[in-house]
Amino acid sequence: LKAQGADVEVIDFDATDFESHPAVIDKAFERGDVDVAVVAFGTLGDQEELWQDQAKAVESAQINFTAPVSVGVLLGKKFKAQGHGTIVAMSSVAGMRVRRSNFVYGASKAGTDGFYVNLNEALRGTGVNVLVVRPGQVRTKMSADAGEAPLTVNVDEVAEATVKAVLEGKDSIFVHPLFQYVSLAFKFIPQSIFRRLPF
Repeated sequence: LKAQGADVEVIDFDATDFESHPAVIDKAFERGDVDVAVVAFGTLGDQEELWQDQAKAVESAQINFTAPVSVGVLLGKKFKAQGHGTIVAMSSVAGMRVRRSNFVYGASKAGTDGFYVNLNEALRGTGVNVLVVRPGQVRTKMSADAGEAPLTVNVDEVAEATVKAVLEGKDSIFVHPLFQYVSLAFKFIPQSIFRRLPF
């Protein structure tokens, strides 16, 4: 970014140091209005270990749900005061219908998704938009051990879809368009059948 003429400043952030969040957000807005803020952090972890280890499950939930809510409240206040801009929340298809295979992660993402969808409703009419991005599985270091899932996308596809959605003022997107229909179908499958699906 610097090579292309951008001015870059790095601000230290610890997702689970909740008391530090107000100062971090204040620092990000120190130079003036912010046009776009992207909330993009989280951990996957060993899902079988997480549901059987209380301390690790709590840590996972704090990183994947509590911290995004903390940051979202602070960003919502800042953006509302300036009267414009977009908050982008990186959510997950895993939160659309929580599956047995990753339910600690999925449950946190379901909460995060619901929070940002309704933060958008709370900010409606203020000039601020909240975009919820649901990528599905992305080829990254985080998902490297998970294996190749159907409808997996690349990082650049997520970036391009997100930029396009910000410019178009959308409220939410599925990066792979087929996930919109898959997620809708999942909502109508009874749990007795859903638990037998191979994922």
